[in-house]
Amino acid sequence: MTDIEYGDVRSLEGSLLVVRGVRGVGWDESAVIKADDGSERHGVVLEVADDLAVVQVLEGTVGLRRGGAGVRFSGSAFRIPLGRGWLGRTCDGRGEPLDGGPPVTGAETAAVNGWPLNPVERESPREPVLTGVSGIDALTTLVRGQKLPIFSVPGLPHLELATQIGAQASAGGDPFVVVFAAMGLPHAEIDFVRTALEPRAAAGELVMVLNSADDPVIERLLTPRVALTIAEDLAFVGGSHVLVVMSDLTSYCEAVREVAAARQEIPARRAYPGYLYSDLASLYERCGRIRGRPGSVTIMPVLTMPAGDITHPVPDLTGYITEGQIVLAGDLHARGLYPPLDVLGSLSRLMRHGAGPGRTRDDHLELAAQAIAALARARQAAELADLIGTGALSGTDRGYLTYATALEDALLRQRTDEARGFGDTLDRLWTAVSVLPRRELTMVSEALLDEHLGDR
Repeated sequence: MTDIEYGDVRSLEGSLLVVRGVRGVGWDESAVIKADDGSERHGVVLEVADDLAVVQVLEGTVGLRRGGAGVRFSGSAFRIPLGRGWLGRTCDGRGEPLDGGPPVTGAETAAVNGWPLNPVERESPREPVLTGVSGIDALTTLVRGQKLPIFSVPGLPHLELATQIGAQASAGGDPFVVVFAAMGLPHAEIDFVRTALEPRAAAGELVMVLNSADDPVIERLLTPRVALTIAEDLAFVGGSHVLVVMSDLTSYCEAVREVAAARQEIPARRAYPGYLYSDLASLYERCGRIRGRPGSVTIMPVLTMPAGDITHPVPDLTGYITEGQIVLAGDLHARGLYPPLDVLGSLSRLMRHGAGPGRTRDDHLELAAQAIAALARARQAAELADLIGTGALSGTDRGYLTYATALEDALLRQRTDEARGFGDTLDRLWTAVSVLPRRELTMVSEALLDEHLGDR
């Protein structure tokens, strides 16, 4: 922080402050605004033109007045301390404590903007992150170093699922940490997250970075960057496997749009700025593994699609960057299924890197492929039944309808507080596929069929 304090404040409007006479100030630089009562607020430089700087004040400009405020610039982007002192802590989107504890300190600090991992130093994602949710672990396995979003719509239990994953996930006995970043959530949902994750926080395996709906918009832009900066240090310096759960990225993107409008930038698709793709990539590409280092950063963002529109810019651009998606379906939720996973609409493109022999179980990949293929056949049978009636179906097609129900009951239906072991998950999947005649299980080897089904 420089010793120069600029007092020529030209305007105060909303959360924006314009100060004149500045020199050597850059975009995205952090600042401290001192009020005439001695209190301090924090800000980020949005725009610099000649000797004018536009500063977004995180705590707002209410109570500030022209001639009574001074601005000091840090000379760098917003920074936070690093270290294991974050474990078990709950903070706001700027890294300030919300749990009543002292500020987190560390021997080193880092700018929260960070950098994507160097492609030359990247190592391919491998080995699973087990979430304890059977539908995900068995059919769309999450891999260490992967970015796998959850696509949902307002009204579905995506926050419950994200919180359950945050509470249950593990790396099979290896050092594991969860960083949960909430963006633009109502206070009731913030309280739900804090309560549900408190046991993990008490165990020192969790960091919560919480930005509520009434917090400053610019703080919402910092929230995922603070979370990822903490995660990178815990992973690549501390050696832990870190899962970063972020909810809701749509709220983050709306904040990007609002700040872009404040900067008077030319809008693009649906009024989002043209750089939304690169902005999202600057977050998602910070996950992965680094060659020669034991830790990893895995990202699971939650996106709510307005009106369920998967072509909306937020899910559309996310799909170009990430390695698959987990889709939640409204019709399944209406039937009381939790979690309402649309298995055929979901995909983990890196599943084969983290599942199978030596990673999960020898029968996993063959069994998962058979389960998904059979579900696709069951959906065709259901569509045919809608046209001609169930009674007109062949016995085989009726068997596939029975299988779809068995898959929901045995595997997909799960309590919000139920953490299932991986062995239990695959045993449940075998129970579901066993309702089909053995001749229909063509994607599983005869040896595995003999081992798990015998003469059935």
